[in-house]
Amino acid sequence: MRPGLSVRGAVAAVRRRTPDACLAETGAWSTHDIAADFAARFAGVPATSAQRPEPVVRYPVDGSRMPVLLGLYGSEERVHGWLPGLPDSSTVDSVAKLLSNVVSPERVANPPCQQVVRRRVDLRTLPALQTTARDAGPYLTLGMVHAREADRTALSVHRMLVLDETHIALWMVPGRALRAMHESAGRLPVSVSIGAPPAAVLASALSTAVLPAGVGKLDVAGALAGGPVGIAAGVSQPVDVLAESEIVLEGYLDGTVADETLNGSLGVSLPEFLGYDGSALPDLPVLTVTAVTTRRNPMYQAVIGPGREQSVILGLAGALSVALTGDDEDWRMIADLHFAAAGGGMLLLNVAVRKDSARADGRLRHIARRIFERHTFVKLIVFTDPDVDIRSAEDVWWAVTTRANLGVDCGTLPSPRRLTMDPSQGPGWRGDGGTGRTFVDATVPYRLRDRTMRSFR
Repeated sequence: MRPGLSVRGAVAAVRRRTPDACLAETGAWSTHDIAADFAARFAGVPATSAQRPEPVVRYPVDGSRMPVLLGLYGSEERVHGWLPGLPDSSTVDSVAKLLSNVVSPERVANPPCQQVVRRRVDLRTLPALQTTARDAGPYLTLGMVHAREADRTALSVHRMLVLDETHIALWMVPGRALRAMHESAGRLPVSVSIGAPPAAVLASALSTAVLPAGVGKLDVAGALAGGPVGIAAGVSQPVDVLAESEIVLEGYLDGTVADETLNGSLGVSLPEFLGYDGSALPDLPVLTVTAVTTRRNPMYQAVIGPGREQSVILGLAGALSVALTGDDEDWRMIADLHFAAAGGGMLLLNVAVRKDSARADGRLRHIARRIFERHTFVKLIVFTDPDVDIRSAEDVWWAVTTRANLGVDCGTLPSPRRLTMDPSQGPGWRGDGGTGRTFVDATVPYRLRDRTMRSFR
């Protein structure tokens, strides 16, 4: 196994390259205080107003041998450094090259994640964070669920409330693979990896719908990492586990449900990726945990919800997913894609396009429509020319200010979907909210390209 595929390898790489971005806190922290401290001192948009990458921070936990690891994915540059297969830009050609290098997972004997096996389960020994005092309780926030049924697989991260020693309430977004598998199976064995290999975490956020037939997310993870992801058989369930994980929970989903609360009253769930509190839900599927396996001296990895870290994971995977949506003339106009942290890595998409004729001016609406139809969380698209750095908010806003006349250069397309996490789409907002999706054309008209050039480019 390549050590760089693991969380430990990623942390070691940060220490070697940028030691000041890898911090070890001292003392003994409560799981009720860690997230608030990280948000106040280290987190960026949208958790706070700070425009900054996040450092990697290890918090020792009072009463636990497992330190909590936060911030690992808080920098796009860091993630690119671990994953040699991750394209520098998201285009038709770059994702085609990525898919040409997919590699199936590799079976591993004596997997590191099973160095310690506990069949007598007590989930309360995990340092699961309660992000705010309003939260429903302690949540697993970076637990990656893996399931296989016949020719279908699921690999995805979910919010998971620890209910008691052996049970977790799990929220699954409608339309996702895991939910479909759970609804069709009477009993679905699953594994939950905490501290999973970075390539697998990034691949888990890809849209299953855009992957070619026969290509799974772990195959793409191998392409991202430049080598196969290690898997092994579970110790208590007929499931595969990610061999390089820090912690693995094994268990099953059946017809058991529970409300997302520990006190009988539905209120707040936890901070969601857009920066607002989520709503606790009734009748969530319950995962019954039958074994917990770990590395020796494991680290417990988490995210705080909103912040740079989750935006980077969702945004990098989202750009690849959009690039994989087509390979026709429209999609070959796309020079790069970037999901901004301001939209939590999902709602705000900047798209650099390269026009080759005046006809291309009118094709942006069609591209926007296709993106909105296939990628349901995207709310706003800003099209720019290739001379604009779509990773720079200031440069994008310069383009919107000087290359768009919003009276004629933006359009809103109807959509039946309402994103409940976004307050502006909810009842009580101006006009009772709205479900439309908007695009801004901040590109120079093709006929004016020679008369509208940046002075120092």
